[in-house]
Amino acid sequence: MENPSIILRTVCPDQPGLVYKLTSWISSCGGNIKHSDHHTDQDAEIFLSRIEWNMNSLPLNKLEIFESFQPIANNINAKFTINYSDEIPNVAIFVSKQNHCLIDLLWRVRSGELKMKVPLIISNHPDLEGLAKDFNAQFIYYDSINNHRSEVEKQILSKLKFFDVKFAILAKYMQILSESFLNEFSEIINIHHSFLPAFKGSQPYHRAWKRGVKLIGATAHYVTKDLDEGPIIDQCTVRVSHRDEVDDLIRKGRDIERISLARAVRMHLNHQVFVYNSKTAVFD
Repeated sequence: MENPSIILRTVCPDQPGLVYKLTSWISSCGGNIKHSDHHTDQDAEIFLSRIEWNMNSLPLNKLEIFESFQPIANNINAKFTINYSDEIPNVAIFVSKQNHCLIDLLWRVRSGELKMKVPLIISNHPDLEGLAKDFNAQFIYYDSINNHRSEVEKQILSKLKFFDVKFAILAKYMQILSESFLNEFSEIINIHHSFLPAFKGSQPYHRAWKRGVKLIGATAHYVTKDLDEGPIIDQCTVRVSHRDEVDDLIRKGRDIERISLARAVRMHLNHQVFVYNSKTAVFD
């Protein structure tokens, strides 16, 4: 049985010889590099590296690999993560009434395109419960109108912990998560139906139509306490014209919302996204 790939991600101050130090360590482990991507942010003087590699020895000793890299990390003052290509995390999807992004994600999971499990779907409306059952996910409906937000969020956090959820996706979840919630659970991807930073907030397609724009977009980003300000992972655009009405913009927007969200989730799962200084570097 073939070993999974090992994914080493490193962030450290820029300095000479970094690529040599990283690749020499991999070579000393008996590793063979499959993909190697590096970037230096000249302004921030930060070096970013993602190296995917294989080891032929069986079985893999993950603790030994981690501990053997620690002295290298200390030497270059680096933060690092080591992940494996066979990891399949539990993911929760948050929805409201719109189903297009949810259906697309669940289909991609079922087809094996997205390497994750979806044991839990959370919603502030009951409309999509049947869809969750079709994909063997537990559906949890919270009445966000008649219940205090802090109590609802407390229950949601409890469910995320119970299902060992590693990160969450807001697939057209038309609610704002509180700062206290994000302090407890922060690894969340959202899809926003505009080409951020344009038309933040609600009804962006309506506002775009009023301005007579010729392009509309969708933006997948990490969630932060500042609404629609999180680090951007992926964006898509589509052309519109003076003949298009608001409904046409919404229809066209749904297509690119699905694509942008799926791409962002895939890159997150593959550990291709680096977040630093409120922005991202994405190694395709």
